[in-house]
Amino acid sequence: MKGREPVRCDWAAGSEIERDYHDSEWGVPLHDDRALFEFLCLEGAQAGLSWRTVLAKREAYRRAFGDFEIARCARITDARVERLLGDAGLIRNRMKIESVRDNARATLEAIAEHGSLDAFLWSFVDGRPLRNRWRTRAEVPATTDVSDRMSKALRKRGFRFVGSTICYAFMQATGMVNDHLVGCFRHDAVIRG
Repeated sequence: MKGREPVRCDWAAGSEIERDYHDSEWGVPLHDDRALFEFLCLEGAQAGLSWRTVLAKREAYRRAFGDFEIARCARITDARVERLLGDAGLIRNRMKIESVRDNARATLEAIAEHGSLDAFLWSFVDGRPLRNRWRTRAEVPATTDVSDRMSKALRKRGFRFVGSTICYAFMQATGMVNDHLVGCFRHDAVIRG
């Protein structure tokens, strides 16, 4: 007899790719600069679209942007942007594609000032995940005062596609905030590490 499926956040029930992402990555505290940069870019690419769409294109993004190696992305030329606009594996929006280059350049400046992208971004939560105890999806906010501050600071540094809603989704994805519902099997697991 097959075991019962664990209880998950309801958004993860839509597809296998969302379920796998929820079960292995979402909400796990992330401290690697390259991976944080990747999530920042992917969250920006998601603006106006579903996260499932971005997850389905994630490998194409990794190939197109050299696995999100920051210095390499900072060197993307206008000619390269034109070629990427023809890549059907990507969301072919010029501003979103150019934002990867612009955000890489802003990231390099943040690293030079703060020592790492990790130190800069995690400073908004004092280096520790914020732990919420939401019971329903309706309780989970789209933005918070912290995401507002992060968005403002990133925009001031020249980052693009970093509105407060995108910043909050980024914080959720990278474990800066634990928004797994309390009934979800991952809620306590991401706290324990």
